[in-house]
Amino acid sequence: MNIQSVAEMTGLPAKTIRYYEDIGLVAPKRSGNGYRVFDEAALARLNFVGRARSLGFSLDECRLLLGLWDDRARPSAEVRKLAKEHVTAIDWKMAELRAMRHTLIDLIGACHGDHRPDCPILDTLSGARSGEKKSA
Repeated sequence: MNIQSVAEMTGLPAKTIRYYEDIGLVAPKRSGNGYRVFDEAALARLNFVGRARSLGFSLDECRLLLGLWDDRARPSAEVRKLAKEHVTAIDWKMAELRAMRHTLIDLIGACHGDHRPDCPILDTLSGARSGEKKSA
């Protein structure tokens, strides 16, 4: 299979597939003329990475998961541990997003949104409002 066929089958852009090859997540064979030739194993790896990425796993985590997938003797506890750590990270991000949302809702409520130039949203972003936390 060529890269366009694989892109259609996996839903991954050809550019992403090339990048995954560059970083060693997949290693397609090469034909005599240098074109990439993807076999079923490479297709399966790309599908695996695509699904893992859709669940928010980083490329480094995908590399670990692929290594665990390739190691048929591995204990499933390792996979479970990695997935649990990922859920913990998602929970932390969700709490952070809820806090951001709450702050923005408060700022929207404080902004008159009329013809006047004063704006608590811009004041907060600039650090002009006293008592506001500054973060990077």
